[in-house]
Amino acid sequence: MQTPVLDDLAAETAGLDTLVAGLEPDAWARPTPAEGWTIAHQIAHLAWTDARALLAVTDPDAFTRESASAAARFGTYVDEGAEQGAWLPPGELLAQWRAGRARLWEVLAAQPPGARFGWYGPPMSTASMATGRLMETWAHGEDIADTLGVRREPTARLWHVARIGVRARDFAFAVHGRPAPAEEFRVELTAPDGTLWTFGPADAGQRVTGPALDFCLLAVRRRHRDDVAVRAEGPDADAWLSVAQAFAGPPGGNRSPSKGADR
Repeated sequence: MQTPVLDDLAAETAGLDTLVAGLEPDAWARPTPAEGWTIAHQIAHLAWTDARALLAVTDPDAFTRESASAAARFGTYVDEGAEQGAWLPPGELLAQWRAGRARLWEVLAAQPPGARFGWYGPPMSTASMATGRLMETWAHGEDIADTLGVRREPTARLWHVARIGVRARDFAFAVHGRPAPAEEFRVELTAPDGTLWTFGPADAGQRVTGPALDFCLLAVRRRHRDDVAVRAEGPDADAWLSVAQAFAGPPGGNRSPSKGADR
């Protein structure tokens, strides 16, 4: 079943591929803003997670067994996966990532309507799985771009990242040990082309506004809230900006404020 997000996923991964394909082998060992992770760790993590997603779709029983093992190593499981791949020669790691993401795309595109797959949180549809992979690719690509001093032009594909960030609101509160607000928020984000992306009821009492890029950077925890032009109206909406998290797993670490960054 072809869905628009699958095309966007292919474009997002191709863009990141272009960023790393021409790097000298030594550059893969450069440290990124994620503590303890090099560029190689970033790509290895994407390859590893693509493989987990492929397993969830093609062998649900095997994925269930692996996810049970992951629960026993909740705090280290992801880092272990990245570490394994980071030791590969850069050319081999790049080839592995390319082959794995291509295979995952083909398998997702072949799924029937209504298909759902197990994951580390609630079961996911084909579109949700692809959205999650796009979000992670963009987020880890941001780490690599920061390391290389490259500013990537934001695209309309950020809509997927923004949407998953909004939908993950209650999860973000939960993993930070806070009760989720009872009421919905209004979220109004200015897209890269200047149009407005809106989520939630127009008459909501609390709202979040700002550039879509800034909201996405905050939701994937690649910027401190002091460094983005995202604003909240209402105490619960304000609290959300401190815990917003678009990805599954334990709370992501906060980036230190760095006012003056060219973003």
